[in-house]
Amino acid sequence: MNKDLIGNLAWGGGIVVVALAASLARKLGYADADTVTRLVIGLNGLMMAWNGNRIPKSFVPNANAGRARRVAGWSLVISGLVYAALFAFAPLPVAIWGGAGAVLAGIAVTIGYCFSLQSRAKAA
Repeated sequence: MNKDLIGNLAWGGGIVVVALAASLARKLGYADADTVTRLVIGLNGLMMAWNGNRIPKSFVPNANAGRARRVAGWSLVISGLVYAALFAFAPLPVAIWGGAGAVLAGIAVTIGYCFSLQSRAKAA
């Protein structure tokens, strides 16, 4: 089985286990609903950061593709960590909008950098 697939399945299974354990803790009165929501959604941000860390480590034969992967990896790591931090510490409405904004900003940076590489390649 592919190493990336195993890691992603482990993250998915881990998030499901944490969600079930947090739901049980909420039913038993050890945690409130806000804590459960923050925990499970914050884990999604950490998973994004983990995947972003893995992006530049794969081999690509083209130098521009390698540059694009490094920028994509960094932007995904940073936006994932911002997303997780907002859900850990910010008020929930701020975390929702700020987290979505961080992820969209990471996507915009990656797409913008790819377009700039493409325009530089055409100019050369």
